[in-house]
Amino acid sequence: MKQVWKFTIGATIVAILAGGGLHLYFREYEPDRVRYPVRGIDVSHHQGVIDWTAVAADDVAFAYVKVSEGGDHRDREFRRNLAEANRLGLPVGAYHFFTFCRPPADQARNFIGAMSEGATQLPPMIDLEFHGNCDRRPTPAEMRDEVEVFVSLVESEINRSIIFYTPDSFLEVYGESLPTRPLWLRSIMQEPDRSDWLVWQYHPAGRVAGISGDVDLNVLSGDLDALLALGTARPENAKP
Repeated sequence: MKQVWKFTIGATIVAILAGGGLHLYFREYEPDRVRYPVRGIDVSHHQGVIDWTAVAADDVAFAYVKVSEGGDHRDREFRRNLAEANRLGLPVGAYHFFTFCRPPADQARNFIGAMSEGATQLPPMIDLEFHGNCDRRPTPAEMRDEVEVFVSLVESEINRSIIFYTPDSFLEVYGESLPTRPLWLRSIMQEPDRSDWLVWQYHPAGRVAGISGDVDLNVLSGDLDALLALGTARPENAKP
C-alpha cells in the first residue's frame, strides 16, 4: 500500500508540474522575434479602461480598436481608446465586427459613422468569424454579396482599402467567395499554414502592461511602414 501511495503521489506531482509547464508555455508563447519583430494588439471594451501610456511602453508598435458591430452598436470604449492611442502617437486602426443578421449597408453606415469620430492611421479591418455571431449561416454566394456591399460602401466613402480578419474556420467555408483583400489570420500558437497573410493573431490571452487581464497579440509579416502605407492606399472604387 505504501508503494501504491507513493506512486500515486508521484504521478500527481508530475501531472501538476506538467500542467504548470504547459500553462507557462501558453502564457509565454510568442513567435520568433527576429522574423516577426513588430507586435501589436487588438482591443475592445472587454479590456476595460486601458492605460495606454503603459501599453505604448511595453513593446506594442500598433493597435486596433473595436469601434462598431452590426447595424447600430458602438463599442463603449472606442472614443477613449482612439483618443489615447493618438495622443501617444501609437499607430491605430479601427475594426468592425460583421454580423450575419444585419443588412450590410446598415453595418457600413454604422462603421463609417464611428470612424469619423477619431483619427486612424492604419487600414480599417472587418472582423469575419463565427464566434460571437448570430445563428444565421449564409451560403457562400450570399456571404460574398453581403461582404462586397459592405466593402464597396466603406471603401468608396473613406477612400481607404479594407483588410479582413478571419480564423481558419471561416476561411474554410467562405474563403473562396470573399473579395481579394489583405488577410489578418487567427492561428493560435502556430504560424498560419498559408503565406499570404498581413497580420497574424497568435495569442488570445496575452499580457501587456496597462491592460488588466487577457488581450489578443499579433505580429506583422513585414514592417510597420508597409502597414502604414496600406492605411493610405486608395481602393479601386474610391471617390475622385
